Amino acid sequence: MYRILIVEDDMVIAKTMEKHIKSWGYEVECATEFEDVLAHFVAFDPQLVLLDIALPFYNGYHWCSEIRRHSKVPIIFISSASDNMNIVMAMNMGGDDFIAKPFDLSVLTAKVQAMLRRTYDFAGQTNLLEHKGAILNTDDASLSYRGERTDLTRNEYKILKMLMERSGKVVSRDALMTMLWETDSFVDDNTLTVNVTRLRRKLETLGLKDFITTKKGMGYEVP
Repeated sequence: MYRILIVEDDMVIAKTMEKHIKSWGYEVECATEFEDVLAHFVAFDPQLVLLDIALPFYNGYHWCSEIRRHSKVPIIFISSASDNMNIVMAMNMGGDDFIAKPFDLSVLTAKVQAMLRRTYDFAGQTNLLEHKGAILNTDDASLSYRGERTDLTRNEYKILKMLMERSGKVVSRDALMTMLWETDSFVDDNTLTVNVTRLRRKLETLGLKDFITTKKGMGYEVP
């Protein structure tokens, strides 16, 4: 079942679209926290985004650009600002299609179905983990935060992924070493310390100081 995120601040329009698209068997959510649309995007991990241009806090161009930093998911702009300048701007910012308001729901459905068919016949999905604004891309082992990006080594990536998947819980050093051994990468106690130290340095260069905390005698935690 494809997941579709609707980013539209007019709740009458948003709920009308949601109800109609759900009737075709899709899983749909409507954004409600417009100051942080990216967090909702990462948490829901949709296969398609329907995005209005005029939104509270930041416009649709801003959120399209933010999504494009992390994902190639198709984005269809929906707006009453359908003059040529806005259509060109939407495409240049990374949009894949444009639907002018007011629109017929059957046209919306046809556009959605065509976009999903074109996209996922040829490409896979992007998997993202997010915690406190930090986004770990599990497809290319990169970490992003506030527009900055860094690549992680194999061990750094696996350590951070395990910690983020269990955020709020302490992960023991033994559990981390066992996980790394299972992937044919022998790591002793000293090597684990070196890897965590290097990972922390990379996190700090992105502005993520104290992202990983040490629980003495227990292990590590992403609080």
